[in-house]
Order: sequence, then C-alpha cells, then structure tokens
Amino acid sequence: MPLPRAILFDLDETLISAYGRPEAAWIAVAAEFSEALAPWSPAEVAAAVAAFARGFWADAERHRIWRQRIGEARRVIAAGAFDSLAAAGRPAPAADVLHRLADRFTAYRDEQMRLFPDAHAVVDGFRARGIRLALVTNGAAEVQRAKIARFDLAHRFDHIQIEGEHGFGKPEERAYHHALQALGVAPGEAWMVGDNLEWEVTAPQRLGIHAIWVDGTGEGLPAGSTARPDRIIRAVSELLLDTPAGAAA
Repeated sequence: MPLPRAILFDLDETLISAYGRPEAAWIAVAAEFSEALAPWSPAEVAAAVAAFARGFWADAERHRIWRQRIGEARRVIAAGAFDSLAAAGRPAPAADVLHRLADRFTAYRDEQMRLFPDAHAVVDGFRARGIRLALVTNGAAEVQRAKIARFDLAHRFDHIQIEGEHGFGKPEERAYHHALQALGVAPGEAWMVGDNLEWEVTAPQRLGIHAIWVDGTGEGLPAGSTARPDRIIRAVSELLLDTPAGAAA
C-alpha cells in the first residue's frame, strides 16, 4: 500500500488501552464494594451499568458534553443504573456509596491503562519515513494531556489536537480540516487511524481521507453498520507490515 503524506492517529483504544471491556472493569470494581452493594452481585451491577451507559452515551450531544467530564459522567451513570435496579423492588445503596463506586472505577481505569505493543515503534517508524503525524483525540484537556505525557507521545507527533484545548472534536469536520492544515496536506494525502466507526471512518471518509479502522476485539463490523472502512486492522502494529521503507510521496 502506498504511503500517505500524513497520518492522523486517534489515542484511546488505538495507541493506548484505556476504555476497552468496560463490563469486566465494572465487575472488578463492584466486587471491591460487594458488602456495600448487597444484595446486588457484581455481575448484576455491571450489567445494569452497561445497559444504562449504552443509552447515556448514544445521544451525540450528550456524549460531546459529558466526555469532557468523564468522572462526573460515571457518577451519573452509576446512579442511573441503580435507579433501574431499584425499580425491581430492592433498595439502591446510599448516594455516597455510588459516588465512591464511580470514583473507584475511574481510578481503576487509570491503573489498568497501558500502551499497546509496538505503538511507539509504529509511530516512530512512520516518522522515520518522512510521514507527517497528528494525534487527534476527543476528551478533556487535562485528562488527555496526562495520558500523552504518561505514555511519552508528545514528541512523536508534529501536531497534537485535543478536543478540550481546541473547543471542537471528532466528528466535526473542522477537527479534521484543522489537523490537515496543521500538517500542510490535503485530505486525499492522509490516513485516519482509529477505533470509532463514526469518528475515524465515516466522518473522515466524507472529506476524502483514507480511513483505517482498528477492530481491537476482532468481532468485525457491527450488524447493520453502514460504515465501510478502507482497511480493517486488529492493531496499529499491522500498519508497517506492508508499507515500503522509502519516504512518503
């Protein structure tokens, strides 16, 4: 595959593992609070949270607002999940317990966060080939900057674009245009690489950007999905396998 002049990389679930397998994480955290959450089992708690969270995050405008306040959002989700459970006739824990549960989930996620294997090697490999690189991520400035520093990513990119710092993010068209302009390339000269089908495939494709979807679970496109990635990979480590060593065109 010919190399582009530039690549826009997503951060979470593309270069780092940050939010994958949320239900398993909720089970682990609920188990720590098993006495305070009784009679609800960790599995019941995790299932209720997952169900409420799907509805909570499904609204695009709500998602845009609350992903900037992820810790508070988890408190809202925990409370909503237990409201649903309480409707079955068993009382919900006190509000302070739910706050501590949600805050512990946030801390647990931070503890479990890790860089994907070969992520540095892939980014550095493209940079060595003369490819212009941007890191384009949604979320709050402080949270995302902390991840970038923690995983030694800042110096590896020509442009870093965080939603909370710029006031706009994916899938807004200006998010992609701004990154392309910063790199000095046209849409047809760039790849977008990431795990979100709307943010990293459908939206950038409308602008003429080559879209590479990271299917980290290996489950393939969801049933009924209209997204058609230009390429599907399991991990960014696959990106350099079939690319030439020469400089970009």
